[in-house]
Amino acid sequence: MAAVVRRWRELGRCGFRGSRSFSSSGYPAVPLSAPLPNLPIPIFATVSGQHKYETRITVLENGLRVASQDKFGQFCTVGVLANAGSRHEAKYPSGISHFIEKLAFSSTAQFGSKDEILHTLEKHGGICDCQSSRDTTMFAVSAEVKGLETMVNLLADVVLQPRLTDEELEMVRLSVRFELEDLQMRPDPEPLLTEMVHAAAYRDNTVGLPRLCPVENVEKIDQKLLHSFLRNYYTADRLVLAGVGVDHDQLVQYAKKYLQGYTPVWGSGKPTDVDRSISQYTGGIVKVEKDMTDVSLGPTPIPELTHIMIGLESCSFLEDDFIPFAVLNMMMGGGGSFSAGGPGKGMFTRLYLNVLNRHHWMYNATAYHHSYEDTGLLCIHASADPRQVREMVEIITREFIMMTGSVGEMELERAKTQLKSMLMMNLESRPVIFEDVGRQVLATGSRKLPQELCTLIGEVSADDIKRVTMKMLRSKPAVAALGDLSDLPTYEHIQHALTSKDGRLPRIYRLFR
Repeated sequence: MAAVVRRWRELGRCGFRGSRSFSSSGYPAVPLSAPLPNLPIPIFATVSGQHKYETRITVLENGLRVASQDKFGQFCTVGVLANAGSRHEAKYPSGISHFIEKLAFSSTAQFGSKDEILHTLEKHGGICDCQSSRDTTMFAVSAEVKGLETMVNLLADVVLQPRLTDEELEMVRLSVRFELEDLQMRPDPEPLLTEMVHAAAYRDNTVGLPRLCPVENVEKIDQKLLHSFLRNYYTADRLVLAGVGVDHDQLVQYAKKYLQGYTPVWGSGKPTDVDRSISQYTGGIVKVEKDMTDVSLGPTPIPELTHIMIGLESCSFLEDDFIPFAVLNMMMGGGGSFSAGGPGKGMFTRLYLNVLNRHHWMYNATAYHHSYEDTGLLCIHASADPRQVREMVEIITREFIMMTGSVGEMELERAKTQLKSMLMMNLESRPVIFEDVGRQVLATGSRKLPQELCTLIGEVSADDIKRVTMKMLRSKPAVAALGDLSDLPTYEHIQHALTSKDGRLPRIYRLFR
């Protein structure tokens, strides 16, 4: 400590001349609110009013849309998004989009193997990835900005000129089988329940079709089927080239060079069998009896649990009610009974206050909101011991009913602030900005900036929350159940509870249990 004081005194003699006053502890008495003496006054950067933070969009002659967003940095993210996913597989065996995701960035007309592609990206410090969802498939590359032309050339080859060899298809079949087996053994049931609740909500149509390839279809999918699907859904008007951290004019130039006027490997024929179905919400239940005692995380066994997910139809992300539903989802919140990272993360949401804090036997209660171009689904996932299934269902249905009640001003403001915070924090990441730009332009042809979304969030009122909840509760429930279901109420009883005043199961059911 004495050495530190001596150092401060030396600094006072050398660097802080003109200000020799010291506090009783020996530290210089320089107020933090005043500039440091004998140091130049800093000149801070200012933002020019002429520069606009906006997403630039250009439509090429063939219908391909090119979108870019400024972001300072040495690296950029560029990718191609296709309006094609598992919801478009009604006329095909389910699983084609899953295969396309696994086959992405394999050999192409220009690159002999995946290793060649990775070696090319390494020269620019790049990485690549492909992800398919129910309505979109994304091919993305992140690398140094100076390698932009190489990245666009590579993406064009990967999307339009894949070789899809027999050897690659066989490797993907092995990979898909492993992924399906792994899904059944995971301690976290959420991905499986999400599949099940979509299948229940939209039975045999659009977003209710399997996102993952069913086991029985693994051997059916071949190069001919893949080319047929790609010919129908990978047309220029269904594609968007999006970039973040790139010069827009350069991106358009390379798009014209590599993505315009080139014949894909599947030929130049016009699409003949495009599925333009609009989602049909049906409601229903999907149950899977499963022994959860075998599920364990390494040598540590986890409790045997039964998992329930109950969902109701919300709205598409194109509707005005999408923002109130997003606030409602944030207000419900929830999570697991153990919160890694310490208390305070969402502990004031309803599913924490009303469910997890009051019922010690509840292991999980989490709200999810899935939204698509023509529909949406708001769900609550709950987990408990198999002997507590009936009480768990009653508690969740009661939470749905209570959504129509009064909303406190502080509760609403907290949810809106948390939603804005999450939105802005996520958009600090370049890949997230890329996905946001690509998806919005693909769906609407334009992009709402974060500032606009924050304004819309701020305008949500308690009446909006009540209105969208009343609308949601008019739909039939979609129920997914996994585990020991011997004490699970019937679908009719769950439906009755959601239409009652208190969310309770029928009295006769409770008497006979």
